[in-house]
Amino acid sequence: MAEQARLGDTGVADRMPAGAPASGAAAVPGVVPADGSGNVVPEEIPGNVPEGVPEGVPDDVPAIQTVRRAALILSGFTVERPRLSLNEITARLGVSKPTAHRYARALRAANLLRYDARSATYSLGPQLLGLEAAARAGLPIAAAAEPYLELLMREINQTVVLSVWNGECPVVVGCVDNTIGDVRLSVRTGSQLDVVRSAQGRVFSAYLPAGEVPGLARRLRASAELRELLKEVRRSGVAVNSPVDHGVHVLASPIFEGDQVVAAMAVVGTVASLAGDREPQAAAALLRVARDLSRDLGGTRPD
Repeated sequence: MAEQARLGDTGVADRMPAGAPASGAAAVPGVVPADGSGNVVPEEIPGNVPEGVPEGVPDDVPAIQTVRRAALILSGFTVERPRLSLNEITARLGVSKPTAHRYARALRAANLLRYDARSATYSLGPQLLGLEAAARAGLPIAAAAEPYLELLMREINQTVVLSVWNGECPVVVGCVDNTIGDVRLSVRTGSQLDVVRSAQGRVFSAYLPAGEVPGLARRLRASAELRELLKEVRRSGVAVNSPVDHGVHVLASPIFEGDQVVAAMAVVGTVASLAGDREPQAAAALLRVARDLSRDLGGTRPD
């Protein structure tokens, strides 16, 4: 069972569409684009800096410009917008459509983008999954938290998960499965979680500035219930997923470095395995271990 973006703490759907090779030859500056639009678009003027690209790197260095543009394309994909059309990529780069098409084709060749011919949209490619795993392995918090996850799992015999904030939502970077019982739960690392429905999303929504959580300020203005819910998370230090997906019940608590929340530690069990007195017992153990890890990181929970 895997946690998945936009589906709270659980889900099984793969959010990337199947790739399909693009057809047709590459577009050439000054001729009809490959999409058949019939619009002749001249090559962009060398030295123009696309909107949103950091200053300070000379545009007359082709290799640097190429890397910058590739990074600008990849950074355009978010949890809210996992697919982009060629027109959207073109607008993001601020170049001609033939030029944008060449960049997209090169990124596809490197498996950094995938193309869905049915919807004529691009999504992030499988090569990024390997890079994501390497990035997770290099996170200091993931290495520091590993023995604490193991300790908590052995104490309560429930699956324990660690998530960090990726700028858009929580992403799972560590999981230690429960080893005893009829049901064994496993959460896929790399899973992206809903910021309001998931327990770990609620932790970040409660402790991060509202402006750093996409859409949260608007949701808070519209919902007194959500405001009270996040206030209770800050009071108790524990968040609970809602609704319970597929019979899976999740408790989460923040991890601090200094006075900043850097991760959320969660207990993942079934409704039955966390029923009765077992839920408050698991919550107490989670709070204690999360606070121990925060203390070792030099963190303190803000009042």
